[in-house]
Amino acid sequence: MTGPTGKLVYMELEEIATALVRLGCPEEKASEMAAMLDKRARQLAAQKNRSYEEALLHLLDLMKQGWAAKSEGM
Repeated sequence: MTGPTGKLVYMELEEIATALVRLGCPEEKASEMAAMLDKRARQLAAQKNRSYEEALLHLLDLMKQGWAAKSEGM
């Protein structure tokens, strides 16, 4: 995501961790998973020529789907 100055803006790890908990991540694992997602989002953004925000949202959506499937007993 770009800020008002046009520079790339990354989410704080605490913000990602909070989002993960809201999506169903166990709170004790949220910080560790946030760091991994942040790193992977940066990699995807560079590899796929997309924004960090798009990459992070994609990864969060995958996590959400995984937890939903787990809670449904799939």
